[in-house]
Amino acid sequence: MKAGARQLNPALLVVFVLELCFYSASNSSELQVCDLCYGTVRAEGAVGQFCSKSAGRIEGRCCLQNDTAFDHNLIIGLDLSNCSLAQVGNIQDASAARIIDLSLNPKANISDTTFQGFIELDRLILPIHLLCPGGATSWKKIEKNGDQRLCEGQNSMCNQTVQMSTVCPENSQCAPFGPGLSQCSCAADYHGYKCLREGKFPVVQVLGPLGASTVVFSLLMWVTQRRKAKPL
Repeated sequence: MKAGARQLNPALLVVFVLELCFYSASNSSELQVCDLCYGTVRAEGAVGQFCSKSAGRIEGRCCLQNDTAFDHNLIIGLDLSNCSLAQVGNIQDASAARIIDLSLNPKANISDTTFQGFIELDRLILPIHLLCPGGATSWKKIEKNGDQRLCEGQNSMCNQTVQMSTVCPENSQCAPFGPGLSQCSCAADYHGYKCLREGKFPVVQVLGPLGASTVVFSLLMWVTQRRKAKPL
């Protein structure tokens, strides 16, 4: 090594590698749901027609929002029709989808948490043997069409006042969380368990020690690795 040349900081290198891995993993995982089934979105299908009207772009079984002002990987439509699905697994990467087609999967099953967080979902097409998630009160319109069941116009469970009065604790407010689902978020100036603590969340008190410990750990790593480094 030439005199005066700087040694590579191991701590900074570790942080850089971790950030790069996290960024790559997050970008790739966003589109894994698009490859759950062979082929692409059917042009004549409901998702294909929706994507065309929305000026979206098709990638695999997904319709992506074609607007650079927003997330370029935002999934607004998912077509898993005719995929021979026995169980609809984790499709949370498509939680922003407005239309999902699961038709032509005569043996498919869905769990109660499959559409958790799908607050934008406005149209869901299911095999006839499956019921609309959340039941009839969760949708404005439910129709049967041949071997398909159409669930259209998702209702907010927060409008079900009879139920919500016993779900959300004091100092909290209801927020939609998918078909037949809701969640409670703390009202302004409240936080903590069951929103019992008043005042703003102590960001400095919580994140300050965390940031300090990260800096100390990085310095410790740097000093340790610097001592072990052998000059060439």
